[in-house]
Amino acid sequence: MSVLPVCVRLALWATAAYAGQLTVDEAVERAHPDLDLFTGDLDRLSLWQELGERAVLVALPRPGDLSGMPRGSADLVAAATEAGECVYVPGIGAALVPAIEHFGTPDDQGTQVTWSSYDCDPVPVHTLEALSLSEIERGFRQELAERTLAIEALDARPWAGSAFRSKADELSIGQWGLPGGLPARATHIITMAAMIGVATELGLSDQAQSQVLTGTVAEQRRIQLNCLDASADMAMAAAARVAALSLAGLRPSHHDR
Repeated sequence: MSVLPVCVRLALWATAAYAGQLTVDEAVERAHPDLDLFTGDLDRLSLWQELGERAVLVALPRPGDLSGMPRGSADLVAAATEAGECVYVPGIGAALVPAIEHFGTPDDQGTQVTWSSYDCDPVPVHTLEALSLSEIERGFRQELAERTLAIEALDARPWAGSAFRSKADELSIGQWGLPGGLPARATHIITMAAMIGVATELGLSDQAQSQVLTGTVAEQRRIQLNCLDASADMAMAAAARVAALSLAGLRPSHHDR
């Protein structure tokens, strides 16, 4: 699986299609390069375009934290929270949620995503125009610094014995799978957030956990890493929303510096 959530990729590629960079069908293909099967209600993307939508936005909710989510039914909230992601359009009020499953034998596994559509409340674009990439980045960097200091204070070595450094070195911008024309700062935030996501996943792995000497330290470390992971998701989703609005021409370019 890509280090980028499939909803981040679908939102940006679909918005690029709405802006005329490619067709919606091509955008769907570009958003799923690492998945063997993708099915479900993806025809909604073309319908949304026909109904005048210009941007597809993303949210990365967690239990108890619905930041960036449009208001919707309990079914939508439950599905999006379980998936940890969704895409939506702000004008008509509609959303898609992926369900990712693995199939096949242990030696030959494939990955399938099934998209389900939901209604939700429209989101006034003017409430999204206030998003500032500089503020998103500043808040994320502050959170990163504070959480890193807290982890170091535990002397917990969160990535000791892990493959984080070698894995990080292997990653390149081409692996993020993003369309062209995004604000440079948005791409930077999304990339940084993805790297932190890789780091926290490895830091929470059994191998890294085995480096911790006491259960109390392990629990405090786990809390800090989970909070850092949540901050990375929040920054990534916010930057992707700004990037989509920019691709769609729905915000002045000088706001994206």
